[in-house]
Amino acid sequence: MVHIKFRKSIYSKQHIALRDFWIDRRKELGLSQVELAEKITVVQSLIAKIETGDRRLDVVEMVDYAQALEVDPHTIIDLIINQKS
Repeated sequence: MVHIKFRKSIYSKQHIALRDFWIDRRKELGLSQVELAEKITVVQSLIAKIETGDRRLDVVEMVDYAQALEVDPHTIIDLIINQKS
């Protein structure tokens, strides 16, 4: 039987890659944290917490976040799966 650790550390390869992706994509679009926050109608501190790993996104939030950054949500799933290898 294979055991999978359900709750990963915010320091796992997957979480680090995801945070780096969010930050890089925001910057590629030329958005500040404030501008991204306004785009998805949240406070800037939430964006900061997501980017530092202090706040995780549930799957519904992740889809909205990806769309705000003009990214296909499947790209995010692939990124996470590929970090397991």
